[in-house]
Amino acid sequence: MIQLLFTLIFAEMALIIIFVFKTPLRKLVIMGLDRVKRGRGPLIVKTVAGTVFVVMMSTIYSVASIHKRWVDEGGDITPTDQILLAQHLLEASLMGFSLFLAFMIDKLHHYIRELSIRRKTMEAVKKQNRAFEDGKSGTSEEIKTLEGEASALREKIRQLELELEEKAKEASSAEANAGALKKQSEGFLLEYDRLLEENQNLRSQLQSLDRTLSRSDSKKVS
Repeated sequence: MIQLLFTLIFAEMALIIIFVFKTPLRKLVIMGLDRVKRGRGPLIVKTVAGTVFVVMMSTIYSVASIHKRWVDEGGDITPTDQILLAQHLLEASLMGFSLFLAFMIDKLHHYIRELSIRRKTMEAVKKQNRAFEDGKSGTSEEIKTLEGEASALREKIRQLELELEEKAKEASSAEANAGALKKQSEGFLLEYDRLLEENQNLRSQLQSLDRTLSRSDSKKVS
């Protein structure tokens, strides 16, 4: 019994040392404990731990009985009782220590698994953040390109507006010139009509003078 308990304690201490140092062997141990904790494994482990606890309490009760008998007999104890007391005390101590180490192994395994999950989560978050930053930088470059194109288009629009204003001024000046030319042409037409009318009047006057002269000449001849 005592040799079995010592073997169990040394095995548990070896597992704790393996958990402390990050080695490939630790991954194998963690994978093994993961398989043990699946299915009916936890029930079996709890049953074994409960059995060891019951045996430990029984041993402690035996120690208490021997101690009570020793006190009742006035401090006089036989060598057999001394050996039994020492053996029961050693067994109870070893069983209690083995249960404590088993509890330590369970907690270390739990914390290592939680730490591994947290690290994987942090790596995934970092990758997402890195991808988001890369996408953000790419988006910022696209935004800068679009802003450059928009500024170039605004400059072209401003130049076109200036050209449009110049063309509008030229068109307005051309319209003004056309209006002035139209007025001048209307004045020329009026002046032409007046001159034509005066020419007709002068021609009619000349014809009447010619008739008068021809009549006077015909009278002198007769």
